Amino acid sequence: MNATDLARVIETVSKDRSIKREIIISALEQAVLTAAQKKYGPHAILEAHFNNDSGEIDLFLFKKVVESEPEMLEESEEIDMADAKLLDPECQLGDEIGVKVETPDFGRIDAQTAKQVIFQKVRDAEREIIFNEYIHRKGEIITGIARRVERGNLIIDLGRTDAVLPRQEIIPGEIFKPGDRVQAFLEDVATTTRGPQLYLSRTSPRYLMKLFEVEVPEIRDGVVEIKACAREPGARSKIAVISKDRDVDPVGACVGMKGVRVQNVIQELKGEKIDIIPWSDNPVMFVRAALSPAEISSVKMDERSRIMEIMVEDDQLSLAIGKRGQNVRLAAKLTEWKLDIISRSKLQRKTSDVTYALQQIDGVSDTFAQAIFQAGFQNLKSVTEASIEALQKIPGYEDEAAARGLKERAEAALAKTGVVPAAQETRSETSSSGEGAKDAKTLAEERLREMMRQASENKE
Repeated sequence: MNATDLARVIETVSKDRSIKREIIISALEQAVLTAAQKKYGPHAILEAHFNNDSGEIDLFLFKKVVESEPEMLEESEEIDMADAKLLDPECQLGDEIGVKVETPDFGRIDAQTAKQVIFQKVRDAEREIIFNEYIHRKGEIITGIARRVERGNLIIDLGRTDAVLPRQEIIPGEIFKPGDRVQAFLEDVATTTRGPQLYLSRTSPRYLMKLFEVEVPEIRDGVVEIKACAREPGARSKIAVISKDRDVDPVGACVGMKGVRVQNVIQELKGEKIDIIPWSDNPVMFVRAALSPAEISSVKMDERSRIMEIMVEDDQLSLAIGKRGQNVRLAAKLTEWKLDIISRSKLQRKTSDVTYALQQIDGVSDTFAQAIFQAGFQNLKSVTEASIEALQKIPGYEDEAAARGLKERAEAALAKTGVVPAAQETRSETSSSGEGAKDAKTLAEERLREMMRQASENKE
């Protein structure tokens, strides 16, 4: 290959592969050095440089300047002082001087080695370019063509490289055939031994948020913000939005005229239902909105445990819970509160059971039992295990002595009954309750019947 051909190859490869010219030149220099090292030996000190003027690669062999008889010289490592002076008049004994030597002719094996070196350099450069290109697109939506399935994962052709859409990141029920256009969220860009690996997702909540960003100009402009998102891919999602402009309705902006914006997102997600609700920094208001379309009657909140007991009318219970618990589950994810849904009739039964159980404490009337229950104590055991400071928060027991007396009497009542007669087994209607569970009133009636039976037997 002459100088003109070499320069043309460098320019062609640089343009076709979008690789810097310097990287290709470096690969050629390395290939020449690899071949020359075999010719001159492993101890030879060599350098190769591309000459822009001649368009050739100049090879230099560095030799140590010595005074020696010609037959004693090590040709590949040493040069006589007289010869060195011809190359550099100022050289001294012990200096190393670069001597230009002929570029070795490539044999079959050398050519194969040189080819591998060049390919490796070019491949590394391509990998670096691809990584740098896509690492900045992480978190964006990208589009490619489905090519094949490997171990259940879909391989997407992005043009210059492939991406992986893992099986678990495909929306349930979706089927892609080779040649189908696939749009997905770029979840991660990882470096592997095989080069940069791109991982996509169609199930991520961030994909849903990004789709709304594409469809809604107000979100792109920063006027409307998506504060939270909860998703069950292919079934239903909830997003909470807020507007930074009083004149812009965040929900209306996301829905669009005649629902066109949200419908475009739903179509891309294969019919996934989407609830758009206004975000609020008030937890109760936010939870009320998150559980829509169900109407909430009352909310009891435990901020420390981040638990809300939500009471709904009996006819709203199934709506609040949703199909297979989907509505309450998504609302809990969206708000980051644990939600316990209970119907009014169930709550009344629970309240009745708990207050009856608390009245087993000596001196506790129905009013005080209600106060203890409203303070968050569900049974006798919870009263006995509470600290004095916690009991002092109950209206009527603010005095330390009164709170201590309540705890002592609760311990006595618990020891006397030998059971936890509260509705300790009562569960939210979002979960199943155990068979055979008995409330305090039933247990008391059974004990009374047993005492009457024993008294009757003693008379006989």
